[in-house]
This record gives sequence, structure tokens and C-alpha cells, in this order.
Amino acid sequence: MRKTPATPVINGLYAITPDGLSSAELLRRTRLALTGGVRVLQYRNKSVDSGLKREQALALRGLTHEFGAVLIINDDAGLAAQIAADGVHLGADDGEISAARAQLGSGRLIGVSCYNQPELARRAQAQGADYVAFGAFFPSGVKPGAVRATPDLLRQMRRELDLPLVAIGGIDTNNGGELIEAGAHALAVISALFGAADIQRTAQQFSTLFSEKRHDLSQSATV
Repeated sequence: MRKTPATPVINGLYAITPDGLSSAELLRRTRLALTGGVRVLQYRNKSVDSGLKREQALALRGLTHEFGAVLIINDDAGLAAQIAADGVHLGADDGEISAARAQLGSGRLIGVSCYNQPELARRAQAQGADYVAFGAFFPSGVKPGAVRATPDLLRQMRRELDLPLVAIGGIDTNNGGELIEAGAHALAVISALFGAADIQRTAQQFSTLFSEKRHDLSQSATV
């Protein structure tokens, strides 16, 4: 059985881009987030046409290369392949893992939204997903009607799965720590990061949160 490495590729602060920004503003905010310590960036934009989407994705590919970060494309394996992104993230209605793998090849990452359903995560692992995401853990302004997940789900899935776990939904620097303690390898954040008055500092606070919580967990394990 494949085991999750001690430091998986999907770990730390996982930023998801917001809709409604100009390309210049998107790149400005993303640079600040990457400077602050974002490890994984997901490009998600539901409000632009395919041409602009490709243009923005290519620009973000350049930024993530500059900072050594992972770039994931939301919903669109074809676009991910075209711009040589690191992978794609699939929701419930975004197609099969096998189809995405055929487009991307074995060297790219495929993440899958599993909401609050363990069976979806077990199936995703069996079908070759590289990470799974659960949520929403807290009320979310982006998806106010999202189903709710609990920290206990992360604990259960950490015991059962060999994949990195991503937590999403209403996460900020005040509540993210309990999800790391419960087993999240990464915290996916939109509004609390890109809507912050100081994006770089907020990203640094998230990064510090990971360092502190993981240190506490390692200390507890040795007692």
C-alpha cells in the first residue's frame, strides 16, 4: 500500500484564486501570497472565457515556477495539460479520474473533492487520486450552501488513507489550527487570504500556524 510521505507535495497553505479580479490584480495578490509562503496554488475562475482563462493560467504558471510552488487547475484537465500545470482538481461533476489521468499522464497530480463523504475518498484513492479534499468545515462566503464536514472526519481519513488530506471551507488563521491537529496536511483558503488587508502577512501567519501545530504534534508523539 502506498504511504503518504512525511512531507507530501500537497502540504501547507493551499491558496485558491478568487473570481472577479483583473489579470493584473490577480497576479499582484498571488505574488504577495506566494511571497508569504503559499505552497500550492489552485487557479479557479468561473467568470471568464477560455482565452482569458488560459492567459491567466499561463501567467500563474510563471509565478509558481518562480517561487517553487505547485500549480493546480480547477476542473479543467485539458487546460492543465496545455500549460504544463502540476495537476488538476476535480469536483463531483468534473469527470472521471481515469479521463484526467489520460490527459495529464502519470507525472501530474489529481485532487478530488470528497465533501463529507469517506466513501468518495476511498474510491478516489483506489482510482489513483493523489490527494483528497474535505469540507466545508466552517461557514463559507464563497459556498454558503456547502455541506459541512467535521474534524473527526479528518482523523478518520488520516487513519484510513495514504493520501494527503486538504481541508477547505471558511478557514482562517483562528480556526485552521484545529484542522491541522485533526490531520489536515493542507488548508485551502480563498477569502481569508486574498481578501486580507495584508495578504503577505496573512500567508506568513498561516505558514507559522503549520510550523507551530506540527511541532506540537511531534512533541506530543515523543512523550
